[in-house]
Amino acid sequence: MEQHYLKQKKILLVDDEKELLNMVSDFLRADGYSQIKTAGTVAKAITTAKAWKPDFAILDVMLPDGDGFSLLEQLRLFTEMPVLFLTARGEDEDKIKGLGLGADDYMVKPFLPKELLLRVGIILRRYYKEENPLVQLAGSQLDFSRAEVIKNGTHLPLTAKEYDILQALYRNAGRIVTIDQLCEAAWGDNPFGYENSLMAHIRRIREKIEENPSKPVSLITVKGLGYKLVLEG
Repeated sequence: MEQHYLKQKKILLVDDEKELLNMVSDFLRADGYSQIKTAGTVAKAITTAKAWKPDFAILDVMLPDGDGFSLLEQLRLFTEMPVLFLTARGEDEDKIKGLGLGADDYMVKPFLPKELLLRVGIILRRYYKEENPLVQLAGSQLDFSRAEVIKNGTHLPLTAKEYDILQALYRNAGRIVTIDQLCEAAWGDNPFGYENSLMAHIRRIREKIEENPSKPVSLITVKGLGYKLVLEG
């Protein structure tokens, strides 16, 4: 489920070529990245980064009001997010300068879309590998590192059984998890006879994660089969 988590990372694209911005945005969205913003100048990039707090940036070197190197220096005043340079300039001194300023990678235009996606994925996995995910649902967030639900600014603790059930659903997000599988996740190798207990736990979980527990949109019942957890983004 690491992929679900990484695909929710916020990515800032900075380039003065609108066609390239649209193309890279399309590549990333097609690969599952849903939170993307673009900027065509150093000034817009700084304003966006301060307000939006992206998790990753892809920067061009040549910009109309400066360059990617100075932009990276300004970004480093308030963020340590990973950075990939994507530029038409391929001189060794540029690469050395960019990496020396703390960039994580450097690609030269033209590039293969699959290579860009590969490098973005590698950087995100390396940089965020030890961070515990906050799982975004329609009306709340799951924080598995603290075993709690965050809803409307309130932190609601999960019981051990609720935690086990949600973990099983999260590992299979978007797919049906059978009643037997959920009972086994919560009660171990002998899960038979716990169906009623499972239903009671599902009801309490919905009270914590759903805006309207009687009309759930995140923890869905699949009649006759089991349940499905729907993530946002």
